[in-house]
Amino acid sequence: MDGEGGSSGLAKSAAVKLSEMGKRTKQLGTAMRDPHQQRRIILVIVCVALLLDNMLYMVIVPIIPDYLADLENEHNKNNLDLQIGVLFASKAILQLLVNPLSGTFIDRVGYDIPLLIGLTVMFISTCIFAFGENYATLFAARSLQGLGSAFADTSGIAMIADKYTEEAERSTALGIALAFISFGSLVAPPFGGVLYEFAGKRVPFLVLASICLADGVLVLTVIKPFSNRTRENMPVGTPIYKLMVDPYIAVVAGALTVANIPLAFLEPTIANWMETTMHSTQWEMGLTWLPAFFPHVLGVYITVKLAAKNPHLQWFYGALGMVIIGASSCTVPACKTFGQLIAPLCGICFGIALVDTALLPTLAFLVDVRHVSVYGSVYAIADISYSVAYAMGPIVAGQIVHTLGFVQLNLGMGLVNVLYAPALLLLRTVSQMKPSFSERDNLLDEAPQGLYDTIKMEERRVKKKGYSSAGNCLVYVRVSA
Repeated sequence: MDGEGGSSGLAKSAAVKLSEMGKRTKQLGTAMRDPHQQRRIILVIVCVALLLDNMLYMVIVPIIPDYLADLENEHNKNNLDLQIGVLFASKAILQLLVNPLSGTFIDRVGYDIPLLIGLTVMFISTCIFAFGENYATLFAARSLQGLGSAFADTSGIAMIADKYTEEAERSTALGIALAFISFGSLVAPPFGGVLYEFAGKRVPFLVLASICLADGVLVLTVIKPFSNRTRENMPVGTPIYKLMVDPYIAVVAGALTVANIPLAFLEPTIANWMETTMHSTQWEMGLTWLPAFFPHVLGVYITVKLAAKNPHLQWFYGALGMVIIGASSCTVPACKTFGQLIAPLCGICFGIALVDTALLPTLAFLVDVRHVSVYGSVYAIADISYSVAYAMGPIVAGQIVHTLGFVQLNLGMGLVNVLYAPALLLLRTVSQMKPSFSERDNLLDEAPQGLYDTIKMEERRVKKKGYSSAGNCLVYVRVSA
């Protein structure tokens, strides 16, 4: 009888849990039908993907040099620095090469399927990294991460820009995404170093692979990328080569590259400089960038608030950020202690926050008013801009330090940022550009929602003409300033 009672109790408990899961699933389904709740859930999914990607980029910093040094024999140790530099850069290099293709692909199929593809590739590459035991395998895994990032990063940022169509909301949402990017980049080295020290090489990568798998499952169950919907009526985005020659977009892309060069070039060189000049301990070198997370988040917050009040000054916030980056970069070599070094590094990250938070929403706005409101290619250009800096950093920075010196490297990076800042004056008239919403307002009953507005617009236009949408080519009228 006791056995039967226990079985009955277990059955009731299981039934209650299943009922609760059913209710939660129903609540989630209801939330996804509400556009505002849907946007928030999508923002969470994208932010987790961006956090994961940037943790994967930086988690190898404390792991790989030590691990490769143990793998290599004495003969090959002479080439160890070069091997480490190439391994670090391989992700950004492949990301740079793939982005023009991934941006076009995203424009053709939408944002959700590329996001799932990116997470899947990142999951596979992270697992390979966990179990790889030679340089060739680690190099392949690192390069594969770049392929996944080219899809996940670009489609994620583009999806946020598409879902948040009002400028203030878009700036806030992209600011939140940037905070996750910053947190992932800055927390990954201590996270990887501690787990590597106490649990071995595999554990940090398996933890990140698990997060990647969970986020991929969320994409499948919440966004449902393979659900039936009209794809033949998707708008044709402006080709990426045309966006690249748009002078406004080109200026923004150049600013993103120049602003991120100090961070990309200091990451592989500053530890050795700290050890040589200030005899820093291992924990000081490991925690070099962690304090900079807080001014980065502060910079994002301040820029979002300022942009909401004065959206016409986005160009000025970006230019101010570049000047702060330049000044901070020039003061790095003057630091004599770890405590002194924290200040200019915080200044660099604060300036980068101003530049990124001001200019990433500007890219979406430029596409809205000068091209077609499809964001895959324009954010592929943004990702290319970042990749240029981070592809050069691990390979070029060390050579510059060896040839010219650490002081000259920092002065050069600072000068380039200060000199580029006036170029953002070209963007001062961007806020005055206005798209014509007449056709959209006539064809849509509700407020615009980005990419899929044009799908609805086309369907209604076809319906008014009495044609079936199947088999017809999309004719999308370009909205110009």
